[in-house]
Amino acid sequence: MARWASIHRRRVALLVVAVTLAACQSAGPRLIAGSAKTSDTSEKQLHVLNRVTWGANTSSARDLAATGAERYIDQQLRPASNTALPAAVQARIDGLTISKRPLGPLLMELEQQRRDALALGDAEQKKTAQQAYQQELTRLGRESATRAILRALYSPNQLQEQMTWFWMNHFSVFQFKNNVRAMLGDYEEQAIRPHALGRFRALLGATARHPAMLRYLDNEQNAANRINENYARELMELHTLGVSGGYTQRDVQELARILTGVGINVARDAPKVRPERQADYVRQGVFEFNPNRHDYGDKVFLSQTIKGRGLSEVDEALDRLARHPSTARFISRKLAVYFVADEPPQALVERMAQAFQASDGDIAATLRVMLRSDEFAASLGRKFKDPMHYVISAVRLAYDERPILSTAPVINWLNRMGQGLYNHQTPDGYPLTQDAWASAGQMTTRFEIARAIGSGSAGLFRTEGAQPVDKPAFPQLSNPLYHESLQKTLGPETLKALEQAGSPQEWNTFLLSSPEFMLR
Repeated sequence: MARWASIHRRRVALLVVAVTLAACQSAGPRLIAGSAKTSDTSEKQLHVLNRVTWGANTSSARDLAATGAERYIDQQLRPASNTALPAAVQARIDGLTISKRPLGPLLMELEQQRRDALALGDAEQKKTAQQAYQQELTRLGRESATRAILRALYSPNQLQEQMTWFWMNHFSVFQFKNNVRAMLGDYEEQAIRPHALGRFRALLGATARHPAMLRYLDNEQNAANRINENYARELMELHTLGVSGGYTQRDVQELARILTGVGINVARDAPKVRPERQADYVRQGVFEFNPNRHDYGDKVFLSQTIKGRGLSEVDEALDRLARHPSTARFISRKLAVYFVADEPPQALVERMAQAFQASDGDIAATLRVMLRSDEFAASLGRKFKDPMHYVISAVRLAYDERPILSTAPVINWLNRMGQGLYNHQTPDGYPLTQDAWASAGQMTTRFEIARAIGSGSAGLFRTEGAQPVDKPAFPQLSNPLYHESLQKTLGPETLKALEQAGSPQEWNTFLLSSPEFMLR
């Protein structure tokens, strides 16, 4: 009998995977019973939370119920600077090297470590020293992922954390190029996060001066008479105007000339600059504008002349790009793809673009138009979760405000599903549409993750250190949030599968791998 029950449960599990895949691949209103048109307030609130946050949980549902959806969204759009993470989570973040060490001294120290390793004469010693250098880079990259995950899970400012991920993906850098791993923490903390809900021009300028971007897209190699167009091209195609934004190959060449001399200096000493250009030299941290490498000729960029005069040329070009109508439409459409639909209504995109231009690129103002739209309301519960949304929402639902002890399982799950943090090799970032993430293999992996979380054996509560101790934590998903809200979003197939679960652990697994949980 026990063997038959085990076989039966495995068949039910496979059925859940099959139903999930079939349902998610046939996107439509039937995926959520009642969808956004329901009159039930708790169900509406659940859908709003699943879109505005990284995933609904008991505490976020309590906060939204206390304030109402409109005020909750306004608070998320303009988050207070004094909102705090749970003390245990903040203590972990504060203890990270990337939280304690400024980027400049850290990079200089690492560069010295790299050079010392290269200078070793003994081959075996050199290999060991180079491995130690690479391991330190990897450790710093993992710290960046850990901090991002902890904030996504526990920050009260959920929309800010989502937008930080969105912009990190938009202004994507690949961590395994050179020493970018060591720069990720500062890139996210200083260039992206402060501007995630601010003005696009400030965000664009911060990324344009950050060593992670300049190294990743090779602009540190861009010099007069030795032009490198990589960053100039992606700056227009991926970061601002879009591939159909109206620029030409000549514009790429001219922007590359404007960007000459913009690079990085991890040495302690400044270069020797010609006396007549000394006043043009700029160094901020490890960012450097070197006049010796700059093309001082006039440029014609987007049909207008930019006078050759140094670093201020870059600011003039960025101003032009940030305020271009094509940028407003490109950014607005990408935001709508992320938050509303894989093919967002053009009328919504146009209204967002108008708000973007009218507010001089205010990201929160642009999002407000979207979040208050009928199109957004109609889309709730129908947007397929990419791996990041799936994993974070599952952990948030399972453990709410209880801090996990290890982010390693989350990092590994994202890597397995092909959306590892900072792992996208090309500068276009990860895709935001369902077709990239709804394969049979993806669904099978999600079921395995659901089973690991649902049984409490995922390793999330394994202590980190020399002698790790596992503290399995079995989540209670059949709780008031489920009975008051979540249950009402489930279709008959899912409810039937839940009824057939042979244990609370299996019940958790079926809920976290259901078609409805794949959507937000």
